[in-house]
Amino acid sequence: MFEQLDLFSNLRGTISEPYTVSQLTGHIRRLIEGDPTLSDLWVEGEVSNFSRASSGHCYFTLKDTATQMSCVMWRSVVQTQTYLPARGDFVLAHGYVGVYEAGGRYQLYVDQLQPAGLGDLYVKFEQLKARLEAEGLFDPARKRPLPPFPRRIGVVTSPAAAALRDVLNVLSRRYPLAEVLLSPTSVQGDAAPPQIVAALEALNARPGEEAVDVIIVARGG
Repeated sequence: MFEQLDLFSNLRGTISEPYTVSQLTGHIRRLIEGDPTLSDLWVEGEVSNFSRASSGHCYFTLKDTATQMSCVMWRSVVQTQTYLPARGDFVLAHGYVGVYEAGGRYQLYVDQLQPAGLGDLYVKFEQLKARLEAEGLFDPARKRPLPPFPRRIGVVTSPAAAALRDVLNVLSRRYPLAEVLLSPTSVQGDAAPPQIVAALEALNARPGEEAVDVIIVARGG
């Protein structure tokens, strides 16, 4: 006869009083605001998602090749600025790091902003776009009309990607009549480009009645 053991019985009663989400966020805010390094610093990065709200406040993202952070510039600061950035600008931003408690995230509150040239990411993007345009890949004559009611839809993505779940979720709600074929591939890393090409070629090679009517190439992030 076996006895079912409760592996957690010895732990009961030893858990400390839990924090509420608000208490924990407030504690993190106090730690950040108490750090002198974070109260007066310059940050360099590339601007994306710049917007100016009807209130006059500006919101944008600073990023580099590895990560990104949210930034806020209040209207009173905006009114003193002679320069406001555009997407792809590389900037120097001065301010302090604080916590937006309602959203549970830290962000940079900017009080000075100055240009430092175009960001490397934006320059590379524009160079790639120019090269593809020179190859004629954006020529409207190359575009094929989308079928209004595709019977078979090919999807090129990773089987583990959140993008696949999103595609299937939308199709199940909006167009459940279509047959969906997954052509699996990696969607990141050095191996991704040739695998994506091979996945597309595999779908395009399907003959006659087995052909797909349209292909979705998807990834998240």
